[in-house]
Amino acid sequence: MPEIVRRRLAPPMPSLWVTWVATFWITTIAAFVRVFHYGTPSEIMFDETYYATEGQELLDHGVEWEPSSNTGAFVVHPPLGKWLIALGIKLLGNDSLGWRLPTVVLGIAAVAILTRTAIRMFRSVVLGAAAGLLMAFDGFELVLSRIAILDIFVLFFVLAAFSCLVVDRDKRRQRWLRAMENGLDPTRPGRAGRPGFSWGGVPWWRLAAALLLGLGCGVKWSVAFYLPMFLLLIVLWEVSLRRHAGVRRPWRDTLLDEFGWIAAFCVIVAGAYLATWTGWFLTDTGWKRHYLSAELGRTELPVIGALQNLFYYHRDALGFHEGLVSKHPYQSWPWQWLLLGRPVAIYYGNDPSCGADDCSSVITLLGTPVLWWSFIPALVAMAWLGIARRDWRALAIGLGAASGIVPWFWFHYADYRTMFYFYAAPAEPFLILAVVFVLGAIINAPGVGFSGRTLTFAQSDRRLYGTIFAAAFLIAVALCFWYFYPIWTAQSIPHDSWWQRMWLGNRWV
Repeated sequence: MPEIVRRRLAPPMPSLWVTWVATFWITTIAAFVRVFHYGTPSEIMFDETYYATEGQELLDHGVEWEPSSNTGAFVVHPPLGKWLIALGIKLLGNDSLGWRLPTVVLGIAAVAILTRTAIRMFRSVVLGAAAGLLMAFDGFELVLSRIAILDIFVLFFVLAAFSCLVVDRDKRRQRWLRAMENGLDPTRPGRAGRPGFSWGGVPWWRLAAALLLGLGCGVKWSVAFYLPMFLLLIVLWEVSLRRHAGVRRPWRDTLLDEFGWIAAFCVIVAGAYLATWTGWFLTDTGWKRHYLSAELGRTELPVIGALQNLFYYHRDALGFHEGLVSKHPYQSWPWQWLLLGRPVAIYYGNDPSCGADDCSSVITLLGTPVLWWSFIPALVAMAWLGIARRDWRALAIGLGAASGIVPWFWFHYADYRTMFYFYAAPAEPFLILAVVFVLGAIINAPGVGFSGRTLTFAQSDRRLYGTIFAAAFLIAVALCFWYFYPIWTAQSIPHDSWWQRMWLGNRWV
């Protein structure tokens, strides 16, 4: 077998123990800054008034509850995120430590998963560690990890599903490589040119991605934006696999081989989503749980009747979302998100403990500016490099970023729906991966410098200068994170110090 085929199907990975040591230390850093006083302030903040309350209601009644009518309440987001918050309340009690425990845990886990995913995608511990550190030092992810709202769950499930899909890509390629090493001739027609069926050949990681994607939809419907992206990547990656292996008709064989697994993927997504409504199915008190019989006077068939009632529930929820056009002081539009045009004020207090005459204690949902303002140029550079090199990573990362942001432009221009900066949460890991992609390209760029009239550097120096640039960028992000940390964690600081951090003036207030 040609060595180039072997390297395309299974590029070498860094030492396993080194990757886990790097992951451990980066996760430890992320955990420290997220866990430290995460229960402060102890009172309800922002939309915790809904989700922390509904978490307790789920524990008490199995569904969200309306005390005034003593019946199930109409809510517009699926229940899984609130069940996760309920788990924290069950473990630590109905207070700020309990409400926020699940968001803290999954916010930390997201850093670890991104680190592992980047190591696998770039085959580099350095670039994987860079991705993890950039998320660890991002104020946007930090704040979402320390407040009991749903969006860190959305980020986690999308990232975890994508990570499983990347692992699946590697596993499928390794399976073909082993088969070819054992004598498989991929140029032969029909089943003779494909690996035989075995339990090891079942795409377990792909099916796990489907499960996670369905669970993510059970937190917020916006996760469904990622379903077309995942299906497209599955097809493209399978076609690429067959091309590298030497299959004569890669598109045809991909459709024949993978159609069943793609159908199973969709079924698992739907099944996992419905499973998040288990509490509603098992009670008789949920909103419209018996709509057919109680309000329409129709017979409810077993199972089918419950699904019909759930359909009517979803119809009402969709109508609410379509009509959500009320103004809000912290609303923003998708084109503002990467520019940090309008962050969200989560909390404001005047804790006098700073020692000055006028103190401020605030939590502002704001990404680390040095990092977030690098996203747009990174996306542009990644697109150019990805097209020039036909790099599969650029396409996957670009689709991931677009799936989390671009659909909201349609909602904006179609009906001016009220939107917020935190809607960009599932796109953030992909935006970080775009930055890391460009940093990797800089580190591994052809040498540059001056030699007569030609700009060249010695080949041996290119990694040094690229690494210096990448390290300088990481240090700049870390310093920016340190500077803004007080306004992400409700630390009491002089009012003047708070105002100095409002770099865009009233747009950030």
